[in-house]
Amino acid sequence: MNNNTDKDIKDSLRVLSEKLERNQCDVDLLCERAELFTKLQRNTDAINDYLRILEIDNNNQKAKVKLEMLRTITRYVNTDIYANTNTNMDPWLE
Repeated sequence: MNNNTDKDIKDSLRVLSEKLERNQCDVDLLCERAELFTKLQRNTDAINDYLRILEIDNNNQKAKVKLEMLRTITRYVNTDIYANTNTNMDPWLE
């Protein structure tokens, strides 16, 4: 990611966060911010926004799908493939 894009995303995040301070239940703003967090690989922040969306709207399919995707990514990133002593088991498959 080049610096201009990174700076633009961070500027957009700042603006969205300011808007969300005034209206914490705006699902569209939360979703937009979560997408930006994902672009910056700030997955835990994105997960928190998707969880907040689901608190507001438990039937939001986009948030459910994105949340599951980010949880899977986070689980695989945090998996230590060398910690598994079972050499016959592929740690990436469940």
